[in-house]
Amino acid sequence: MNWNFRVLRKLARLTFAQQLILLALVPATAATLTAIAVLTRQHLGNLTELMRANAQTVALQVATVAQAPLSRMDKRALQRTAQSGTYQPHVQQVQIWTEDGEIVANSETVDRARGEGLQVVVPIVADDGRHNGKVMVEIGLSAVQNARRSVWLNVAVVLGFSLVGVGLAGWWAARRISEPIRALGKAVDRLGAGEDASVAIEGTLEVQHLQLGFNQAARALAESRRLLQSRVNEATSELARKNALLEVASQAKTRLLAAASHDLRQPLHALTLFSDGLANGETDPVKLQRIGHIRECVESLDRLFSELLNLSQLDAGVLQPQWADFPLDRLFDEISRNFRSVAEQQGLRLVARKTELWVRCDYVMLSRILNNLVSNSLRHTIEGGVLIGARRRGKGVRIDVVDTGVGIAAHHQTRVFEEFYQVEPTGRQSARGARGMGLGLATVQRLAELLNTRVELSSRLHKGTCVRVLVRSAPAALPAPVPSPVVAGIEDEEASLANLRILVIDDERTILEGLIVVLANWGAEVMAAQTRAEALALADTWEQPPDVVVSDLLLQGGDNGLDVIAALERHPRGIGAGTARLLVTGETKPDRLREVASAGITVLYKPVSPRVLRQAIQAQRAAALLHTDA
Repeated sequence: MNWNFRVLRKLARLTFAQQLILLALVPATAATLTAIAVLTRQHLGNLTELMRANAQTVALQVATVAQAPLSRMDKRALQRTAQSGTYQPHVQQVQIWTEDGEIVANSETVDRARGEGLQVVVPIVADDGRHNGKVMVEIGLSAVQNARRSVWLNVAVVLGFSLVGVGLAGWWAARRISEPIRALGKAVDRLGAGEDASVAIEGTLEVQHLQLGFNQAARALAESRRLLQSRVNEATSELARKNALLEVASQAKTRLLAAASHDLRQPLHALTLFSDGLANGETDPVKLQRIGHIRECVESLDRLFSELLNLSQLDAGVLQPQWADFPLDRLFDEISRNFRSVAEQQGLRLVARKTELWVRCDYVMLSRILNNLVSNSLRHTIEGGVLIGARRRGKGVRIDVVDTGVGIAAHHQTRVFEEFYQVEPTGRQSARGARGMGLGLATVQRLAELLNTRVELSSRLHKGTCVRVLVRSAPAALPAPVPSPVVAGIEDEEASLANLRILVIDDERTILEGLIVVLANWGAEVMAAQTRAEALALADTWEQPPDVVVSDLLLQGGDNGLDVIAALERHPRGIGAGTARLLVTGETKPDRLREVASAGITVLYKPVSPRVLRQAIQAQRAAALLHTDA
């Protein structure tokens, strides 16, 4: 069975013409061989019977002659009689037997080689009808063998000529049938390639009918293709036009958001500084309460702008993972410190379960993901609380942020990670406070993609939400030493900046005044400049360079803080390695963010709270002192 399948597979690989020729040759060969075999068998049978008849005749002749000598038992005469029989053509041996089977005469041929023979035995009959003995005549079959060889030679010649004739006829027929079919196959290939696929009408009537039908179908298909291509071209043109409009709209939106963000961050940054200046030394409870309200509003605006900034940084591609191994418990403690007071103000519980698990991830990015998730959970939870936990899953770690909030309906769950998508608050949730911009979960999704991980969400309406973040696990190690906050006489963030010389550069007068008030309240000696020229003029007059330079990124006349700092570094009496450098900007344009990221200078994004500004100044001053000592 397997052999048959192999043969069929091999036959299937032959061309149509080869199969037609084979189809002609195989039956012709079989028929010719069958006919020749039958005729040859009959011919050889007749020849054998003829030889047998000859032997019978010779035997009868010998028996007739041997009748008298046998009756007298004249062996000499019997031998001569037997010998006379061997003179007949093809006779190889003659024997005369008595009735008892005794051989009384035996003669064999000596003038020709003996071969296969045919024996014939006839009785010797006396005059009275009795059998006196027998005569055996063996006649050679060499004539039959010669005839057989001659027949097979003739068979080979006839079969060869027959097969050649049948093969030529089959080739002609196959070519006449297969050529139009091969032309149709090539036409189908051209049709698939979109070329002209018509074929000439030729061949048999059946093939001509097939060619006519193919030409009609090819013309119809070509017309359909032209119509389809025309529609595709129109749709492509329309799509390109709409894409161009969308690109223009997207760029306009980006420019609008960037310009609006920058222009709004400037007064907001000044408002942040002045609100802190108002609170300094104030003891009136009523005024402190109002200042607290102002700070709450500023913090709310700061949160909204931070969402825009995070998204802009992701669009600019300036964020790249910095992989490190760290214990999750450290991150959970930080989140607990950041949000515990917020939860308590809302009457909620915030639980960060202790864990001994370590992960390999970017600490800042994972922190931002979890901060956004916890902030989002607290914003949408009315009662109960938020739970943060982690458990091992295979080779990774799954971090769960679970809340008892209002939940998310099923038809919203696939869209909450889209930018600017928000679910409308209802009931008590709407009174919870300022809403976000719908960028928190979008930022979470984008950060997760950078970390090559995924975020999963499951939620039931009015039952709560669970968001799971999958990260890689890491082997536990000895905790890295936490750097002490006491550096060069700086004890904590409330420490004084007394006698610290700080150069402030900003083209906005209100921001400049706010920075002067805040820094002066901290005990610093402040020098202020709005342009590069003013900053270089100060460098001409100061006795020694400032300890810290705090500059805005964008200045008047297209100048920027990076160039001003570079100019101060080139100034003969300018700043050196011992001067800390700090940039402050409200920019969100991707190209600007990339420029800032490549500068290698610490950047704060407006609005900057006084606490963050103080910490940054202290950290940069400490780093500059360490660099100088080294």
